[in-house]
Amino acid sequence: MGQHAILSPSGASRWLACTPSARLEQAFPDKAGAAAAEGTLAHSLGEVLIKQKLKLLKKNDAKGYMNSIENECKDKGFDFAPMLEHAENYAVFVLEQYAEAQAHTKDALIFLEQKLNLTDWVPEGFGTGDVVIIADNTLTIIDLKYGKGVKVTAWQNKQMMLYSLGALREFSFLYDIDKIRMTIYQPRLDSISSFEILVSDLQQWAADELIPKAKLAFDGEGEFVPGLHCQFCKAGAVCKVRAEYNLELAKHEFANPALLNDNEVSDILKRAKMFTDWLGTVEDYALAEAVNNGKHWPEFKLVEGRSIRKYLDEITVAAKVVESGYSDEQIYKKSLLGIGDMEKLIGKKVFADVLGPFIIKPPGKPTLVHESDKRPAINSSEAAKVEFAGVEIDE
Repeated sequence: MGQHAILSPSGASRWLACTPSARLEQAFPDKAGAAAAEGTLAHSLGEVLIKQKLKLLKKNDAKGYMNSIENECKDKGFDFAPMLEHAENYAVFVLEQYAEAQAHTKDALIFLEQKLNLTDWVPEGFGTGDVVIIADNTLTIIDLKYGKGVKVTAWQNKQMMLYSLGALREFSFLYDIDKIRMTIYQPRLDSISSFEILVSDLQQWAADELIPKAKLAFDGEGEFVPGLHCQFCKAGAVCKVRAEYNLELAKHEFANPALLNDNEVSDILKRAKMFTDWLGTVEDYALAEAVNNGKHWPEFKLVEGRSIRKYLDEITVAAKVVESGYSDEQIYKKSLLGIGDMEKLIGKKVFADVLGPFIIKPPGKPTLVHESDKRPAINSSEAAKVEFAGVEIDE
């Protein structure tokens, strides 16, 4: 297992908000699961494809690496075909950004999986930038996010800001760099977001916020601050401050919502996601402890959950039913592939070219979000017409 920084760039949004969490996390094991393993393979595949397009890898060598990645995907149950398509598109995007830099600066440079030293700002800090492009005036950082559980944006992204500082430290002697462009490429959520910042503003942020908070975090000092960042904390399930914050909602648990004032309802809405995330984290932790470590929780016991019947051998079952006088047409369903599976089968480009005119995307179900959400607000009366279309209401 590779070395892991105490104050990792990937966790910066958490330890900058809640400085004691970094040291608290050290008491808990890493929980890198299948999603992390899949992401690592996607990164490796993207790197191979970029290097091949840049002629930094011979065709046979690239093919060998790709075969190895494909075999590992099969071993771990990951779908290689869409990963390859996403990695291809990512490689094309990176090369487009590099070509843009070269158009501005003939001798622009590109670095892949670049090790970055962050010790000027973060004690023992280091990280790895997926793609760093250096040109006159502008430094570009590109980060591939293969996950699809949480959409990550580049706007004031703390991980990317740390990478930017490290890249400046490493390469600013090559060109006069005034601004930094940070881009997060998240293909499985069809998201490419960018954020630009002046070098002077980045350095000011580092001096005013990063350095003092990183010192507090490294020393295990400061105050615990609950928030959405808690969902990524290894100590989140048993953190008392997080529990106390979320349990404040219990006072509203049995209240009639009509009796709450508008501000109270808004306060509950703001905390709702943090509350449900916290409950899920505690439940997952308690179950894992009971299953893996034999932990007994007061007033609770471990039992078998509900299960559904399944065929032991589908081929044998089909043969037996046919022997009983039923036809294949009767025992097998034939249906058109869903949109996602069809797109996987024929590829995104062919799908868009051939089936694009025949795909519709109806309006989504109305949902309440915080006003900071980037989606435009909808007219509530129009939304009601869509939501309750066809429903008769007694006057």
